[in-house]
Amino acid sequence: MEHRNRISTLGSLALLAVVGSSSVQAAEAFSSESKWMSGDWGGTRTELLDKGYDFTLDYVGEVAGNLNGGYNDDKTARYSDQFALGMHLDLEKILGWHDTEFKLAVTERSGRNLSNDRISDPRAGQFSSVQEVWGRGQTWRLTQMWIKQKYFDGALDVKFGRYGPGEDFNSFPCDFQNLAFCGSQVGNWVGGIWYNWPVSQWALRVKYNITPEVFVQVGAFEQNPSNLETGNGFKLSGSGTKGAIIPVEAVWQPKVNGLPGEYRLGYYYSTASADDVYKDVNGNAQGISGVGFKSHSSKHGWWVVAQQQVTAHAGDVNRGLSLFANFTVHDKATNVVDNYQQVGMVYKGAFDSRPKDDIGFGIARIHVNDDVKKRAEQLNAQSGISDYNDMGFVPLQRTEYNAELYYGFHVTNWLTVRPNLQYIKSPGGVDEVDNALVAGLKIQSSF
Repeated sequence: MEHRNRISTLGSLALLAVVGSSSVQAAEAFSSESKWMSGDWGGTRTELLDKGYDFTLDYVGEVAGNLNGGYNDDKTARYSDQFALGMHLDLEKILGWHDTEFKLAVTERSGRNLSNDRISDPRAGQFSSVQEVWGRGQTWRLTQMWIKQKYFDGALDVKFGRYGPGEDFNSFPCDFQNLAFCGSQVGNWVGGIWYNWPVSQWALRVKYNITPEVFVQVGAFEQNPSNLETGNGFKLSGSGTKGAIIPVEAVWQPKVNGLPGEYRLGYYYSTASADDVYKDVNGNAQGISGVGFKSHSSKHGWWVVAQQQVTAHAGDVNRGLSLFANFTVHDKATNVVDNYQQVGMVYKGAFDSRPKDDIGFGIARIHVNDDVKKRAEQLNAQSGISDYNDMGFVPLQRTEYNAELYYGFHVTNWLTVRPNLQYIKSPGGVDEVDNALVAGLKIQSSF
């Protein structure tokens, strides 16, 4: 019932947007040219912005339905959403603190995920998710609380407080609905040490701008598994900290033929201890011995992100084709996923009648560490179970593939609706699970 009510409310908002665009009384609040559904509050919002106060309320809702295939082919649809209430303060305007800003954001997630029991085998799970907005506990969280100050005419940039590493490191847009094409990809595959939005942790990031196009940055983030717990959404103490994750990154933001691009090369190192995925404390196969896993004092990996606009549409640089690619590599001794690749494209303004719409397509490959499959084979041999349909069987995981095609309707400047089709081959890397076709709908709005 709650999900039906949320969907009904969503439909009402869309209807209001349409009605508001043609209503004189609601024109200010629902104007298609406004950045916010609630409008400019009679000019008050612009006045506050000029004084350094920016208040936001953003919504993301995602619906997914299984059209064919998957672990359970019973047809159903699932809904997940997120509300984010934020405040950004220009402290130079407000308090006279030179080149200083403050950000606060609280998020609330709710709903259910189709991937958990329809797309993937629950014994293995799906590595990606057909609804990226689901996850990290369907609860309220303090997602951002940081202060940032620049020095030496902006050359040095220091940021301290609570936030996730994906805000600054391995950053990537989140217009797709499938998780394999949304946000910082390192955090999706590195396991329980890199916490993406909406989880926050104590952190420090230092950035140095070498040239207008090139900067380098280093960070230190609290590695605290208790921050993931549902009841710890507003936890500020450091109790439960296991170590720190230290990312370093070089970023190049060139203009190629006048078109923007961004290229990132980074490395992470975690000081927290991590279990081996295959060996026991004595260096033998854990799947055979049953003895506890060997512990490593650290884990590490690296990434590459590339984004480049390659064409302008009829001379308009705000329209045209952009290409992107993501690659991550992880420590084979401790990480279930040892490598990941993604490529895709986005075309903005393909049609003159819809200049702000966008079309996106991406393909991703998520490869499981061979040692994980080898251990599963050993566990099945130890139990004497060889039938995949026996619930005691440990599924063998190899490679999962994800693909998504979406069309983004820019309904207004405050509302974008993206219907999409997703295809998942070998969900969870399990070849016995039927390939799945999923229909999705992603809605993004700013109030």
